[in-house]
Amino acid sequence: YWLPHGEICYKEDAEQKNDNKQQGTRDYNPKQMAIREKVFNTIIRCFKRHGAETIDTPVFELKETLTGKYGEDSKLIYDLKDQGGELLSLRYDLTVPFARYLAMNKITNIKRYHIAKVYRRDNPAMTRGRYREFYQCDFDIAGQYDAMIPDAECLKIVHEILNELDLGDFRIKVNDRRILDGMFAVCGVPDDKFRTICSTVDKLDKMSWEDVKKEMVNEKGLSEEAADQIGEYVSMQGGMDLAERLLQDHKMSQSKQACAGLSDIKLLFKYLQLFHVTDKVVFDLSLARGLDYYTGVIYEAVLTQASAVSAANEAQNCANAEESVSVGSVAGGGRYDGLVGMFDPKGRRVPCVGVSIGIERIFSIMEQKASPEKVRTTEVQIMVASAQKNLLEERLQLISELWNAGIKAEVMYKKNPKLLSQLQYCEEAGIPLVAILGEQELKDGVVKLRVVATREEVDISRADLISEIKRRTEA
Repeated sequence: YWLPHGEICYKEDAEQKNDNKQQGTRDYNPKQMAIREKVFNTIIRCFKRHGAETIDTPVFELKETLTGKYGEDSKLIYDLKDQGGELLSLRYDLTVPFARYLAMNKITNIKRYHIAKVYRRDNPAMTRGRYREFYQCDFDIAGQYDAMIPDAECLKIVHEILNELDLGDFRIKVNDRRILDGMFAVCGVPDDKFRTICSTVDKLDKMSWEDVKKEMVNEKGLSEEAADQIGEYVSMQGGMDLAERLLQDHKMSQSKQACAGLSDIKLLFKYLQLFHVTDKVVFDLSLARGLDYYTGVIYEAVLTQASAVSAANEAQNCANAEESVSVGSVAGGGRYDGLVGMFDPKGRRVPCVGVSIGIERIFSIMEQKASPEKVRTTEVQIMVASAQKNLLEERLQLISELWNAGIKAEVMYKKNPKLLSQLQYCEEAGIPLVAILGEQELKDGVVKLRVVATREEVDISRADLISEIKRRTEA
């Protein structure tokens, strides 16, 4: 994709063995793709288990579709060079195109997942899984439903995926945009500064409170008194008990918005208890999520430092993890009830809630955990080999029978390969079985089936070969 002139070369790029010459992108070798495929399959299985169907949208949108939806992050949108037609931009996420799709097609109810590449003109940090071109895995529920039921299911999905991928310990932080807005109001933040102060609060996972306060006061022009009051609230964490306490709070109880958000957080925790996921969920008032389109519940999943360090160092047996602190988001999302209405000519609203899985960060951890020699890059079940010369035609006939029966099989592209070369290839590629043809086997109407791992050999009749291969490899 298009890069501005005189781009800075970031140090992290040089450390990435197979990064592309374009900044913030990379190539993937077959072993890396095998790990990616496994992660994608786990995520897709979960989405389908929850009844989602899938869609696709163009990789670029009209520039006007994307502008004004991402707050301060709008500067990270890639604009395509104007060639005399419409002004276009590469998609920044999958949520805004989804909202546009719903409005254009007059869809009011759908549960969908979408896995596709998005583009951001960000400072790449390749070793931490931050790229300019990357996949997003989104699950969204659109439609008018009773409060917090779809929202609770989105959190259940995050819990299921992170558990199944076995990345280590994690926390899912939840908050509500109405609670944040109510908090800003009672702390004395002017209405026109809500969104910009929200973007600053969103940096608390990367910056200290002192630096966040400095930005609020010195750069955003907020009074020190208002910033200090915000500081008291954003340090609070808890569960349903915290929501109940804040409903009784002298200041917060003055905001109808905040009270509505707190009541929904209480209801959310009630449903999460029924889903048995409250052990990982924390109500965290510092969670802001800087995107402008959120209107209600917001959430973010983070791996704890201990689990991320041990995951990264498992192979080297040096899991000397420090204290348990978060190391960046691996999933995030929330409720955005007003976004679809922005694209509808009559402003018809379609309430939506969704979650996006941070596949690149997850993949970085999975890649570090995986032992390279154990990663199979193909799914071949059997190699068709010959023990003598001049048996190419017989090998090709047999492999054709196997392919036609749906068996994943390979043959060496030589007229007279040595048997040892064929067996060595199977060991290197992790192919579990070899079907060996020789003059005697052809006379007897059998195939010598060899198990690569144990070197055990057994004669199987041609008629039974396919069922025997399936029995041995599809368990």
